[in-house]
Amino acid sequence: MKLPRRKFLHLAAGAAALPVLSRVAQAQIYPSRPVHIIVGFPAGGPADILARVIGQQLTERLGQQFIVENRPGAGSNIGTELVVRATPDGYTLLLVTSTNATNATLYENLNFNFIRDIAPVASIDRQPLVMEVNPSVPAKTIAEFIAYAKANPGKINMASAGIGTPGHVAGELFKSMAGVDMVHVPYKGSAPVVTALLGAQVQAAFDNLPTSIEQIRAGKLRALAVTTATRSDAFPEIPTVGEFLPGYEASSWHGFGAPKNTPVETIGKLNKEINAALTDPKVKARFADLGASVLAGSPEEFGKHIADETVKWAKVIRAANIKAE
Repeated sequence: MKLPRRKFLHLAAGAAALPVLSRVAQAQIYPSRPVHIIVGFPAGGPADILARVIGQQLTERLGQQFIVENRPGAGSNIGTELVVRATPDGYTLLLVTSTNATNATLYENLNFNFIRDIAPVASIDRQPLVMEVNPSVPAKTIAEFIAYAKANPGKINMASAGIGTPGHVAGELFKSMAGVDMVHVPYKGSAPVVTALLGAQVQAAFDNLPTSIEQIRAGKLRALAVTTATRSDAFPEIPTVGEFLPGYEASSWHGFGAPKNTPVETIGKLNKEINAALTDPKVKARFADLGASVLAGSPEEFGKHIADETVKWAKVIRAANIKAE
């Protein structure tokens, strides 16, 4: 049977619109089953805690379980690649961290390109690192520490939670800007860093503030400064490194990503709900406990942040000739 031209064109236009309508419909009913949040680090760390805080909020807001799965290994690259290879339907998300930005340069033979293969969804927080020393170090300010380090080149051991971690690259940036020579001593995690500092096996470290704050409050470690551009709301008495070295800034940050080609409608819905969750007083209080500041925004803003951080730390990693373990 031959269709009239007008009816044929109407049917053809309707067929062409089906994919768009289908995506919109999917976004409206999303999620219709549990969503998995992949964290590339062990349970109990800052990334894991933040993923669970926001995951619980999303579970309550969207009526489906947001399940956190820890897939540690290879500096979080194992978990990242799992998400890169996942179906781009919004049911597998990545807890993105500042380590993803440094890994892009640190690892030369990754099976993925992070900026190309992970779609930014939403940023959630920024956390300062703390520059801390054993009390045996005769320096109570950054200026005094720089003078002490210049008088003792190569004699100060600087600990970090591992090669290429935020604490390591923050320390290398400090060394470069301050013109000091310290010996980097990598450990496997923040807890061993604190133990080494307490035992005076190392003299200084750049580490996550929550890991050390109780030791700092007890006077067993001395905090010289935080690494963010502004002072921490949770600890306003601690100055910033930038107050002594203008332009210095380093931080640990987190957000959510999804496989590339995830429908923009789904990403938009997730972004809206995550930003709403960040306004919840319980979430703000939990973030404050971790020394974190809320960092909400659009997917585009988060994408620019990731790109900017990747470029910034690539320069530091190459200048310091840092190689992955």
